[in-house]
Amino acid sequence: MRLDKYLANNTELSRKQVRVAIKKGRVELGNNLAEDPSTHISPEICVNLDGEPVVEQGLGYFMMNKAEGWICSHGKEQYPSVYECFDRPADSLHVAGRLDVDTTGLLLVTGDGQWSHRITSPAHHCPKVYRAWLAEFITEKMIFKLEKGVFLEAEGIRTKPAKVDKIDEDEVLLTITEGKYHQVKRMMEAVGNSVARLHREKIGELPLDENLLPGEWRELSEEEVGLF
Repeated sequence: MRLDKYLANNTELSRKQVRVAIKKGRVELGNNLAEDPSTHISPEICVNLDGEPVVEQGLGYFMMNKAEGWICSHGKEQYPSVYECFDRPADSLHVAGRLDVDTTGLLLVTGDGQWSHRITSPAHHCPKVYRAWLAEFITEKMIFKLEKGVFLEAEGIRTKPAKVDKIDEDEVLLTITEGKYHQVKRMMEAVGNSVARLHREKIGELPLDENLLPGEWRELSEEEVGLF
């Protein structure tokens, strides 16, 4: 890994700030001053910043109960980003399956690309369970269409069959194995209904921790990480 990326991942410095720190002689590799931000860092090299060793934070595996009004992107927009909640550089993390700004619930955040790929890749068919409150009562005909798979005109394709558990006349649990753009909302619109509120409750075998309040997060246990 490059020195500038290593420091950006494991300190509060951005890559730009890392380059400035190197120029000012604040960074050491072993007993020598660092000179080149692109220097490759091997595991046996001790990296020091301001005379203190930099401790590698690891990839990180987190569960968040996403609140309404937060976005899952790194860009500066009108809404706050979920990455602002974590005590590590934002560009060292990514979301394994984004949620829309008005959608709440289970969010998995990590620095491990292979792990998140197993969750989000269509090839792995990882189920996601959403609780949807609907604008209209759901009919048996609507449920039949959802469980058969509905046609999405924008892509010109049919979704994979969903599993629908009716909770109330206007409330369902919907399980899907894909992650298309606004998929749940678009599926409901395709059958003549619409989503008033959406909350993700489960990914694979991992449910949202009921002790997490909206906006709160915690690290995953080794057992939970191993579910994917």
